[in-house]
Amino acid sequence: MAESKPQNSNFIVQGGILAAAGIISRIIGFVYRIPLQNTIGDAGMGYYSAAFQIYSIMLIISSYSLPVAVSKLVAAKAGKGQYRNARRIFHGSLLFATLTGGAACLIVLFGADTLAGNIMSMPKSSIALRMLAPTLLIVAVMGVIRGYFQGLGTMVPTAFSQLIEQIVNAVISVVAGIYLYEYGTKVAAILRDEAYAPAWGAAGGTLGTGAGALAGLLVLLIMFLIHARRMKPGIRRDSAKSVDSFGRIFSTIIITVLPVILSTTIYNISDTIDQGVFNYVMDAKGFSDIKAEYWGIYSGKYRVLTNVPIALANALCSSLMPSLAACIENGERKLARHKVAIGIRFVMIIAIPCATALAILARPLVSLMFTGDVDIASALLHMGSASVVFYSLSTLSNGILQGIDKMKIPVMNAAIALVLHIGILYLTISVLDWKLYGVVVSCMAFGLIMCILNWMSVAKYLHYRQEIRRTFIIPIISSAVMGGVVFILYRIFSKTAGELTGVIISSVAGIIVYFIALILLKGLKISEIRSLAGGRGR
Repeated sequence: MAESKPQNSNFIVQGGILAAAGIISRIIGFVYRIPLQNTIGDAGMGYYSAAFQIYSIMLIISSYSLPVAVSKLVAAKAGKGQYRNARRIFHGSLLFATLTGGAACLIVLFGADTLAGNIMSMPKSSIALRMLAPTLLIVAVMGVIRGYFQGLGTMVPTAFSQLIEQIVNAVISVVAGIYLYEYGTKVAAILRDEAYAPAWGAAGGTLGTGAGALAGLLVLLIMFLIHARRMKPGIRRDSAKSVDSFGRIFSTIIITVLPVILSTTIYNISDTIDQGVFNYVMDAKGFSDIKAEYWGIYSGKYRVLTNVPIALANALCSSLMPSLAACIENGERKLARHKVAIGIRFVMIIAIPCATALAILARPLVSLMFTGDVDIASALLHMGSASVVFYSLSTLSNGILQGIDKMKIPVMNAAIALVLHIGILYLTISVLDWKLYGVVVSCMAFGLIMCILNWMSVAKYLHYRQEIRRTFIIPIISSAVMGGVVFILYRIFSKTAGELTGVIISSVAGIIVYFIALILLKGLKISEIRSLAGGRGR
């Protein structure tokens, strides 16, 4: 089969495939974090998080945006029937990825001590960071292959490789975490420093990331070799008169990825700043011995639990974005506003009850899933569950602005929110001495500020007026009713049948009650479900 031009009508189907794979991957990622945290402890998760913060920034700078850039460039050439140039872009991108990913790998490998010690104020996280170094090169190459397939209009290779990557990651992370934690215990006994056990345990967790990436790359290579045989007829019919040079390809890639790198860096750097500032302040206040454990509670318990509903809510919007872009391209701005309204409503229908449930069931959820500290983690969930709503809405509004071709606006909004976030962070943890609670407050502020700024921007550029009653008020009322039912049933059944039974029964009953209340209050219509799926129903 020859390479074919991607069809607009296929975007939603392909987006649905990728969204489904993303949801499953997120669930797997959530599940394996539980035994990993229970193995390496809160301190181990603190080292694990510190290493990942540096790794994530290096990944963003070196190759994170390559799939997007390659897919756009390949799609443009394939759409014109220039399959040789599409393949040339693929080869040039592979070379580019090898150079950038290889450079990032070497920087992390040889600069791990400096990066972990000076930026994150957590020197022992360098063990895990070095383990992550080769993954930067693997992910860079993998991203080019995924982008190539996406540019040809198929998300199946990306989706399948993501699932394989996450499964291997989960298994190896837990197994290697157990083995290297035991090894670290022996090292700790020799060096008389107990911190080496969780530090090596964290390295085991990051080893799974590299193993998963390698497995995903191997899957993609096999699929690419199979696909290569089918593309020959398309290459023979190539309409291009000349083939692009690698220099031109490199310059095009750089121009394409720079805006994405800038926006993605701003969106993601707040986590790195949070941990770096937190560790610095903890050192200054004489709490160096517990900073890793504290951050492990935040990243390994609080963030893991809040990220699940955020991921599920955001995944539902994947079918909205291509549909929204098509509306703008065709001049159907009224239909675009209709799509935006439904997208926001669906996200709120999921995010608001999830935030309510996390606040009510915080302590039993933490105690059932994790070992170690329960009090601080459950208190963080009680305080910060609203971040589920803020981050779900801010992420969706970023996508809306990008969908209407206002790429710079969410970047500027994120920069403003980041500056205010840093100020609130320093005030709460340094001046007010709120420790982790200050981190949660500042992150909630970041999400809320992004919501407000993006909301104003969407209203301005799309002439959009947000509907309030069915989008916010009805889900809040329905969630309040659900919350009351969950609270009462959990109290009854946890005392008579045990904590796990209480959580399961109250959760199932809460879901049923919530959707009954939502339907009775007319917060959701069948026509809106069809419209979100890509139809024109109103």
